[in-house]
Amino acid sequence: MDWFILVVAGFFEIGWAIGLKYTEGFSRLWPTVGTMLSMIISLGLLGIAMKSLPVGTAYAIWVGVGAVGTAILGIVMMGEAANPLRLLSLGLIVTGIVGLKLATQA
Repeated sequence: MDWFILVVAGFFEIGWAIGLKYTEGFSRLWPTVGTMLSMIISLGLLGIAMKSLPVGTAYAIWVGVGAVGTAILGIVMMGEAANPLRLLSLGLIVTGIVGLKLATQA
C-alpha cells in the first residue's frame, strides 16, 4: 500500500509543478490555491509512505514520478520538445524508478 501512496504522492507533485505555471507568479488566486493544496497533499502522502519505505528510495521515486510526469505533460499540454534524447532520458528515469522498486523489499 505504501508504494501506491508514494506513486499517488508523485502524481500530486506533477499537479503542483504544472500548477506553478498557471499561478503566474502566485498572482492568480485559484491556480495558486490548487497548487498549494497539491503541494500539501503530495508532501503529506510522501511522509506517510516514508513510514515504511527507505527515505532515499521513497524520495527518489517521488521526484522521478514527478519529473517524468511533468515532462510528459509539458510535451503534451505546452508543446515542449519531444526529441529522441529527451525521450530517452525520461526512459532512463523510469528505468531507475523500476530498478529502485525492484531493489527495495517493503
